[in-house]
Parts: sequence; structure tokens; C-alpha cells
Amino acid sequence: MTAIETQVQYSSYMTTTTEEYMTQQDDWDRDLLLDPAWEKQQRKTFTAWCNSHLRKAGTQIENIEEDFRNGLKLMLLLEVISGERLPKPDKGKMRFHKIANVNKALDYISSKGVKLVSIGAEEIVDGNVKMTLGMIWTIILRFAIQDISVEETSAKEGLLLWCQRKTAPYRNVNVQNFHISWKDGLALCALIHRHRPDLIDYSKLRKDDPTGNLNTAFEVAEKYLDIPKMLDADDIVNTPKPDEKAIMTYVSCFYHAFAGAEQAETAANRICKVLAVNQENEKLMEEYEKLASELLEWIRRTIPWLENRMAEQTMHAMQQKLEDFRDYRRVHKPPKVQEKCQLEINFNTLQTKLRLSNRPAFMPSEGKMVSDIANAWKGLEQVEKGYEEWLLTEIRRLERLDHLAEKFKQKSTLHESWTTGKVELLSQKDYESASLMEIRAMMRKHEAFESDLAAHQDRVEQIAAIAQELNELDFYDAATINARCQGICDQWDNLGTLTQKRRESLERVEKLWETIDQLYLEFAKRAAPFNNWMDGAMEDLQDMFIVHSIEEIQSLITAHDQFKATLPEADKERLAIMGIHNEILKIAQTYGIKVVGENPYTVLSHQDISNKWEAVKQLVPMRDQTLQEEVARQQSNERLRRQFGAQANIIGPWIQTKMEEISHVSIDIAGSLEEQMSNLKTYEQNIINYKSNIDKLEGDHQLSQESLIFDNKHTNYTMEHVRVGWEQLLTTIARTINEVENQILTRDAKGISQEQLNEFRASFNHFDRVSFDMESLVSSLNKQSYATLSTNSKNKHCIFLYLQKRNGMMDPDDFRACLISMGYDLGEVEFARIMTLVDPNNTGVVTFQAFIDFMTRETAETDTAEQVMASFKILASDKSYITVEELRRELPPEQAEYCISRMTKYIGGDAPPGALDYISFSSALYGESDL
Repeated sequence: MTAIETQVQYSSYMTTTTEEYMTQQDDWDRDLLLDPAWEKQQRKTFTAWCNSHLRKAGTQIENIEEDFRNGLKLMLLLEVISGERLPKPDKGKMRFHKIANVNKALDYISSKGVKLVSIGAEEIVDGNVKMTLGMIWTIILRFAIQDISVEETSAKEGLLLWCQRKTAPYRNVNVQNFHISWKDGLALCALIHRHRPDLIDYSKLRKDDPTGNLNTAFEVAEKYLDIPKMLDADDIVNTPKPDEKAIMTYVSCFYHAFAGAEQAETAANRICKVLAVNQENEKLMEEYEKLASELLEWIRRTIPWLENRMAEQTMHAMQQKLEDFRDYRRVHKPPKVQEKCQLEINFNTLQTKLRLSNRPAFMPSEGKMVSDIANAWKGLEQVEKGYEEWLLTEIRRLERLDHLAEKFKQKSTLHESWTTGKVELLSQKDYESASLMEIRAMMRKHEAFESDLAAHQDRVEQIAAIAQELNELDFYDAATINARCQGICDQWDNLGTLTQKRRESLERVEKLWETIDQLYLEFAKRAAPFNNWMDGAMEDLQDMFIVHSIEEIQSLITAHDQFKATLPEADKERLAIMGIHNEILKIAQTYGIKVVGENPYTVLSHQDISNKWEAVKQLVPMRDQTLQEEVARQQSNERLRRQFGAQANIIGPWIQTKMEEISHVSIDIAGSLEEQMSNLKTYEQNIINYKSNIDKLEGDHQLSQESLIFDNKHTNYTMEHVRVGWEQLLTTIARTINEVENQILTRDAKGISQEQLNEFRASFNHFDRVSFDMESLVSSLNKQSYATLSTNSKNKHCIFLYLQKRNGMMDPDDFRACLISMGYDLGEVEFARIMTLVDPNNTGVVTFQAFIDFMTRETAETDTAEQVMASFKILASDKSYITVEELRRELPPEQAEYCISRMTKYIGGDAPPGALDYISFSSALYGESDL
């Protein structure tokens, strides 16, 4: 028990002394009245107790009521047990001399806060046994029992609690009072064995031998513990209820005899407390290492997946990749965001606990610092962003490829269908056996074919252009496309060659033939271009298209309307061609010419023109319907854009506002930390409740992506902006709550009042000035103009985040000014020393937590390595080493094994084998951790 603890307990006892003594005195009077036999027991016990102290002065008493009558031995007894000098006694032998000496003794007792009830000097001088025994009991209470207290109990209750704790592990012992609980003697033997197991073999004691147990305890106590025999075993065993005062007097001697053991228990408690702190801190370190390793491993496994840019060959496969990425963002990543935030919180809490327990800061394993994890996370998010952009680019590419491949197939089929039989037709030599009219027909027919061939030149060029674009976009089946395109081009070149050769052949024999029917020729010449126009119109009307906006589809509708406006003119051409055919029939009928067979100059007939015209007219309304359906789809996409934009324009500013409010709460000095914590918890709950809005926006974003919407003019907030802001908001509120928790922990551990903390915060906030270079900020934002920064919502958000980083920090100059304002006289050397305390990592800023730690560190009372060494020295009985047996005897099992597993072997010639070095162990407790 320390001097401070003793003083506190003494003050507590002094406030209850009078009441307790009056109660004890009433019990005394009642006991003497109930059973005079108790007088004999108390006379024996009190006499032995007095002699145990008087023999230190070389004297003793024989008769308690006779030997104290002159007051001399009474004064001597008080001097021996108190260690103080009483007034000089009167030397005379007259009655008034004796009364004067007894009064001096009683006055001294009264000066110690004891009110003597019904005890006067005359009764003691006259040899009143009742009053003499009452006085001795009062002295015993004050000087032997009063200072015994466990957990701020009264003297009697404290002594009883001490007995209960010491005998708790022993079988057949249940101490509930100071009378019948001691009748079998096992409780006394247990007290001796607990402190001196070498004196009594408790396992051999029997409950049915109370007299033997009591005599064993009395003999061992007198022989080895210098405690005189104050009780009689037969009196205790044969009495229904032994005298409580006698038992208390005797047991109190054991308490004082084992006072050294109590000091060892106090030392053991201190050691257990320190070891518990180290064990808890090491557990937190291990948990941090484990969580950091798992998070870094997850990032390490995830980044290669996100870096994989191997494109799929089909749209379906790429859309599956996009869906897998969405699952990653919605399912797999959010728990890791929470783990990262929790990791930072655990790290801050651990550092705070280490500071409060006077331990060095925790240094994680290489590569597992919070900054390392933050850098790894930043790298993950950069790769993640690039992966999403790549996915969307690939989907657009594949969409374009599918469209071009289908268009290539359609045009190639049309062309190949047209070219069917053309090579054979151009290769035949029918003109060698043809008539004049037939040759002329052949010539005109060939001219019509050349016209048709020229008209198809554009389609062949389109086919080649589409194939080239498919190759540039890395179409997966480019080989097939190239082969087909090459076949068409080779065939086209061959057709050109054959056409030229046939013309040359026909021209060689053209002079041999007469002019042919002009009307057939005119029909052929006009029908072929018109037919080609209808082919082109049908191709355009069936042409596939891809658009992404109302404006684009409107452009197609405008073009279609313009086409429909040309239909009346085309119909006139059709009627003119039909008129030629009718003219032929009219001439034939007029001149009796019998028309046999088809037009010799063209394969087209008037029926072909009519059929194809009807087909064109049917395709027009179908094209109208297709365009209107696309209009409806684009209108739906526009609604999705507006819906997403409306929500994003609410959520984005809401997140920014909450960030600002959290910042204000964390630096506002109005109210207590508990009120701040309550406000922050309210903000946190509001943020959690707001999560449904984020989920709804994610749903709208997914619908937009499924509809292939990649831009939105209705908002500056993309889903990525909202995600990043939301994750930062969650991290900020959690980190801010953790900072306030650490401040509460610091305040309570360091004993700082709310007023002191507010004063510290006011001083800190006064010098917490945010300053920045706008040009540097602009440079960090791609060197945009200030006007652009101030009008762009995205950049405003960046400016806010930049400013937010600086809140709650002071630079060294402001910190020096703050200290000077608080009365510190700082030189360069002293200020440099202080900066190493508040900024050990040389970051160039002083945080509020570091400021609070500095303001409280030098006045805080903490455990030190020296205190722990002193405690171990007590357990080791002042030896410079300690044994395994001593550790296991004095400490709880868990703490004992903790010490044994970590203490090094003691190096010294004076130690037994297996001795342990507690000095180096104590130093290591406050040194760097192995973790």
C-alpha cells in the first residue's frame, strides 16, 4: 500500500471512527452482560496482544487490569504501537499521579480521532476489568485493525474481505464472519499456507480435527511468524460462538505479519495491468497486420483482373464482362471499402492506446503502412477506371462491328446476286453467228450492261470501304470478310475486263449491222438507271442504322422525308418508261409489226419496273415505322438521361454539403465531445439512411448503360463522381467519429476537463488557417482557367476536397505562434524537440490529436519501465532475477505464462538454473514491438 493510498484510507476511516467505536462499545457492553465467560477469553487474548508489543520495550504485563492502573505501561504500549512519543509521565505513586498518567494515554487516544465512550481514567486506576478491556479493545481497533481496508470497506469488513480472498482457493474453508467460520482451524491454517506454504502441509489437515488444526496454527504462528498464542483451542472448539473480538485481534496479527505479501500483491496487480495493456496492444497489432495483409492480397489479386484488356469477339461476351464489373462494384468492392476504413480506424485507435500507455508508436511490417494501403488502393481505382473505360469502348467497337458486318453481308449478297451469270454472259461469242439485227441488239444490250456496271461501281467501293473499316476495328472474323471482299473485287475486275473485250468484239462487227429499234434502246437506257435508282432506294429503305440521340434520328427522318419528296418525280420517270413500252406496242399495232420475244437491249421488262416500283412504295411506310420506333427509343433514353441527371444533381451537392457539415462539427468547439459524437452519429445515421438514393442512382446508371447511353448533357456528375464522393463521405464520417473517440479516450485517460479541452481546441482553431496557391491548384486541375474552375461543378468539388484536406492541421509557424500565445518561451532547439514529438514522421503539419497529446503528455501520470521493474523486484524478494515458480505463484496463469515465454534467461553467477531476467523484460515492454 502506497503512502497516498494509506492517507486516503486513513481520512476515510477518520470520518467513521466515532460511529464505529460507539457501535463496538455497545457490542462490548452487551457481550459482557450476556456471558461473563467471554471476559476470560478476552483477558487472555488482549494480554497476549499487549505483550507482543511491550516485549519490544523489554517488559510485559501479567494482570491486564492491575498492570495498567498507574498508566506507565499503558503509555509505553501506546508509544511502541504508534512509534510516537507521549508526554512525560508523572513519577509519583499517588492516585492523582496515576490518574494523570492514564489521562495522558486517553488524551492521546482521543487525539487520533477516537471517542472513548464511558471510559474514564478513574475506572482504569481502580482496576475496573470491564473498562480496562474496553480501552484495550479500543486501542486494538484504532492501531491494529483500523488501517486494514480492501476496496474502501470499513476496518472490520476490510479484514473480513482480505481473509475471504486469501482463503478462497482452499477446500473446506468458507470465511463469513469472525466467530464460527474459524472453529475448525482450517481458515487459520489456510492463511498461513497461502503466504508460507513451507510451514504447513495443508493437504494433510482434516476438518474433523479442529483442535489439532487450531493448535498447529497457534504453534506455527508463534514459532515462525512471531505471533504469540492469544487463543485457546479448547475454548474455541467448545464454544458455540467464539468471541469475535478475540478472533479479530488474533487474525489482525496475521494481516500485519503478511504486510510484505500484500505489497507483493500490489506489485503483481501493477504488473498484470501493464501486461494486459501490452497483450491487448499486440492483439490489435496482429489484427491490423492480418487485415492489412488480406486487403493488400485482395488488391493484388484484383488488379491483374482489371488490367486484363483481352477483348472478346462477341457483343454478348463483352456485355458479360461489363456485368461482372458491375458485380465487382456493387458486391465485392463495398466490403473492402469498409475494411480499408476500419483498418485506418484500428490503426488510429491503436496509436492512441500506445500513446496513453506510454508505449512507442506502432510500425507495421514493410509495405503495410496506412499510406502503403492508400497507395495500393489508389492504384486499384486507377486501374478500375481504365478498365471500365476500356469495357465501354470495346462495347461501342463491337456494336459498330456488328452493324458493319451485317451491312457488308447485305451489300455483298446484293452485289453477288447481281453478278450471277454475268461472267458467262460476257464470255459467250453469240455475236459470231448472230444476224444483223441480233448484233445490233447485242450492242445495245451491252451498252445497257455497261451503264448498269457503272452504276454498281459505287456499291463495290462501299463494300471495300466497309471491309477496310472492319479490319481497322479488328473484327474477329476479318479473314472471312477479306476473302469475300477480295473475291468481289477480283470478280469486279474480271467483269470490267470481260466487258471491255466484248465491247471491242461487238464494235469490230458493228459496221456489219443495221440500226436497231430506237424505242427498245431508249427503253433499255432509261429503264436501267431507273431500275438502279429503285435498287438504291430499296437498299436505302432497308439500310440498317445506329443512333445515340434524338438529333441523330431526326436527321435520318429529315433525309427520309426528302426522299419521299422525290417520289412524284420518280413516278413521272416510271410513267415515261411505261410510255416507251406503250409506244412500242402502239407502233407494232399501227404498222402491223409482230413483236416476238423480249427487248433485245435489256433483261428488264415493263413488268419488272412495275413490280419493283410497288416494292419501293411498300418499303416507304415500313421505313416510316422503323424510324418512329427509333424516335420512341431515343425519347426513352432522353428520359433516362433526365432522370439520372435530376438525381445526380441532388446527390452530388448533398454529399458535398455533408462533407462540409462534418468538417464544421469536427472543429466546432461549442459543446462537449459527447455532444460532437452525438451529432456525428446523427450524421452517420442520416448518411446510412441516404444509401437508398445512391442505390437508386446506380439502378438508373445501369439502365443507361444497358441502353448504350454514354453521355448526359443534363448533369456534370457522372456515376464515378458520385461513387468516389460517397466512398469518401463514408470514410470521412467514420474517420471523424474515430478522431472524436480518440479525443474522448485521451481526455479521460489524461484527466483533461471539458473546459481544458475546449481551451485547447479554441487555441488550435485560431491558428488552424487554411491557405493555398490558386495557381498551384489550377495546375493540379489540368491548368484550367479560374473562370472554368468556378463554373464547373466537378472542379468546385475538387477545390472543396483540396481545402478539406487542410482542415484540422497547423503548419510549424502557426504551431509556434500558438505555443507562444499560450506562454511558452521557445528557442530553436526546444521548438525542434517539440516538433519531433508532435510530428515524428516529419509531415510538415501538426494535427489536433498530436497537439492534445503534447499539451497533456508532460503532466500525465503513466506507468513506466522503472515502476514495472520495481514491482517485479518486490515479487522477486529484492533479487535481480525471478524464478518461474515465483511468477506462477504471484501472477494469474495467463500473465505468468506471458512473462515466462518472453523473459530471457538471467545471466549471473548468483542465480539458480532457469532464473529469468525481469529487468530487460520490463525495458522491452516500453520499447519497440517485434511486430
